[in-house]
Amino acid sequence: MIFQEYALVERLTVMENVLSGRLGYVGFWQSWLRKFPQPDVDEAFRLLARVSLDHMADKRADELSGGQRQRVGICRALIQNPDLLLVDEPTASLDPKTSRQIMRLIKELCAERKLSAIINIHDVMLAQMFAERIVGLQLGEIVYDGPPTDLTPEVLTKIYGEEDWSATIRKVDEDAEEMEGTSNVISLESRQPHRDRMAGLT
Repeated sequence: MIFQEYALVERLTVMENVLSGRLGYVGFWQSWLRKFPQPDVDEAFRLLARVSLDHMADKRADELSGGQRQRVGICRALIQNPDLLLVDEPTASLDPKTSRQIMRLIKELCAERKLSAIINIHDVMLAQMFAERIVGLQLGEIVYDGPPTDLTPEVLTKIYGEEDWSATIRKVDEDAEEMEGTSNVISLESRQPHRDRMAGLT
């Protein structure tokens, strides 16, 4: 799971925080002494390199920026080799640029690993930009389940209440056009009928 507030142990290093994802897979004394199998250490380095943090492996978590902390959290979740990735408000504490970078990174990693993700997110624009399927909840009941392209102002009003959503929809359309010109971004509109890779819950 990837947490909203990172849930890192600040006095531990980046590497130790990533390897904490393997605590449930090693014996008591190994975990107590922080002696992890070499394959786990190798995988931790590989994941950190993938998110461009391998040079910070020995830094304490409290020395990192918000975006860097979230990338450590992503590595900690992935080192557990999950079948399903649960993500809770991954951008709530991040600035707009870093929020896009984190959402893009999660999407790319899920595609690389053929991993599905359920993301709890309240940022409508980010959900529309990066999710392949949107599930909208109102008072615990599903009021929308479909592609981002069909998330109209009427649907948003049903989910969140009365508001002028036209500016939000327009902004998403403009951002999507901008991102189409970026070669390393995965298409936002491709859906897999048998299994959606990214689902955003609002």
